[in-house]
Amino acid sequence: MKGSVLIADDEPLARRTLREHLRTLGWVGPIHEAHDGKTAIAVANNQRPDLLFLDIVMPGATGLEVLEQLDYEPKVIFTTAYDQYAVTAFELGALDYILKPFGRERLERVLHRAQAALNVAAAPLLSRARESLNQIRDLSRIFVRDGNRIVPIPLASLERVQGADDYVMICTATKEYLVSIRLSDLEVHLGRAKFLRIHRSHLINLEYVTSIESYDAARLEVVMKSGTRIVASRTGSKRLRDLAL
Repeated sequence: MKGSVLIADDEPLARRTLREHLRTLGWVGPIHEAHDGKTAIAVANNQRPDLLFLDIVMPGATGLEVLEQLDYEPKVIFTTAYDQYAVTAFELGALDYILKPFGRERLERVLHRAQAALNVAAAPLLSRARESLNQIRDLSRIFVRDGNRIVPIPLASLERVQGADDYVMICTATKEYLVSIRLSDLEVHLGRAKFLRIHRSHLINLEYVTSIESYDAARLEVVMKSGTRIVASRTGSKRLRDLAL
């Protein structure tokens, strides 16, 4: 399966560097480009590319604002000359984050990771994921490492999970556990009976939701029993609205 790509950057040289390298890769399909944030939003929602390279500082809309305006959830790699945005990028569930100017070796590592991430979405692997889900849908707890111990966490006690890069923070009412696993992989293990993905970086237990409020014209904000407030993405907000009778 070939993946389509969008390069959104206001610097022509940066776009050309990425474009020329991507064209040498057999797994890359159509390559779209945008020179500002507003164009990036329009192209992404219209063409729905699998992978986005988003410059964070762009005219029209920042890369972070572009991500919030998408009506689907592609894989995203942020590119920027400013390293202060790294934490925010990973909190939003970015696949990776590269500083400009980026060297060939760093770019190749990022692209290798992107290829692996896109392959996860291929049909044969999706079939295997569904098979795994069928095998474990009756599990009532998961096991995680806590220092030198392995402890069971009842799914009923799990309030929410926040993902960042290759790690997740599993949050219960009494403790938080940092676990080396991607949020999408953990989502398969949890199933979807009580857990809902409301953001690329957030999975919530519906049993712990106290209220759902309007955040803006398109998005909702979820209030958890712990007091944590989470703004759902547009896609996540649609999923929440679909729950209403």
